[in-house]
Amino acid sequence: MKKTAGIHHITAIVGHPQENVDFYAGVLGLRLVKKTVNFDDPGTYHLYFGNDGGKPGTIITFFPWAGAYQGKIGGGQVGVTTYIIPVGSINFWENRLTKFNIEFNKTERFGETYLEFADVHGLQLELVEREDGEQNNWTHGDVTPEVAIKGFGGAILLSTNPEKTGETLQDVMGLEKVGEEEDLIRFKSYGDIGNTIDVKRTPIGSGQMGVGTVHHIAWRAKDDEDQLDWQKHVSDQGYGVTAVRDRNYFNAIYFKEHGEILFEIATDTPGFAHDESYETMGEELKLPLQYEQHRDQLEKALIPIEMKNLDK
Repeated sequence: MKKTAGIHHITAIVGHPQENVDFYAGVLGLRLVKKTVNFDDPGTYHLYFGNDGGKPGTIITFFPWAGAYQGKIGGGQVGVTTYIIPVGSINFWENRLTKFNIEFNKTERFGETYLEFADVHGLQLELVEREDGEQNNWTHGDVTPEVAIKGFGGAILLSTNPEKTGETLQDVMGLEKVGEEEDLIRFKSYGDIGNTIDVKRTPIGSGQMGVGTVHHIAWRAKDDEDQLDWQKHVSDQGYGVTAVRDRNYFNAIYFKEHGEILFEIATDTPGFAHDESYETMGEELKLPLQYEQHRDQLEKALIPIEMKNLDK
């Protein structure tokens, strides 16, 4: 049976790109590892934030549309994106959220403590201390490797058909059901990050895509060969799955599970440093070859963004 290591990336829709950069780099201390454009709408950025190396399991990506309508979080979406922080760092993060006037709740589930909060555009996030995952050797402002977000812990999925979503996680993606608590069922993959998925047991009416909502969740495939195996595997399970699409930093296939959540399976290779060095990732606007001839036009159309140290 095929098994994914866990989450590759999560992609969301947000508002003004500078507000997005200020929050994820300035407040959360993540590295902007790639500044490119939406391949289907090149007048819009596609921004990628992750750990120092931009490794799978750490990457959150955004389509920022300034002035776009607010979405509605609901069934068929990732309801909450979970990040892992180092053990012993939760007080730092409570103080940091307070410093930036970000309201948060402290909650418990499955024996763990979570800090729940929303980003500047309404996307629901949470932080949890775990030993899992390697240290993120990135420093931005007061966020140093000792306290830096290591990557995804996982996600809470909201489904219009939770039973079917659970079946997809187990029978198609190869996750293991490991627990139940109140209105949640917990599944886990074998990877060390992006491995813990909680599914709300109660069916939820469909959400509406827009600012502050997750567009899709992507799972890991090792390489192109593994992805073709996944494509056949998903199809054999009765799901309609797309052709392979070249996303420059990974190849992708997509299918919608029966709870209306859009799943992607993305390759770990080639990664984000193949068109920039490790040291310079995220500094320049990188365009796919088909748009390079339009660079001047696109650079004029895109809203300028800059990296800021908000702790100064």
